[in-house]
Amino acid sequence: MVDRALIHEGTCTGEHGVGYGKRGYLEEEVGEDTIALMRKIKFALDPERILNPDKIFKIDPNDHEP
Repeated sequence: MVDRALIHEGTCTGEHGVGYGKRGYLEEEVGEDTIALMRKIKFALDPERILNPDKIFKIDPNDHEP
């Protein structure tokens, strides 16, 4: 379903956000550079990394755990 949405210029997010199930599609949708920027903003606002860690994107982009 997400693949179909992206093909038609839709989004992988829903009314409840990305979440664990769809975060793998986020890079396909917005690109690596955008996610890197999102990560920088998150770290600026949440330096302790305690608010929804790994929810939208991996805290450590080199972590390949599911």
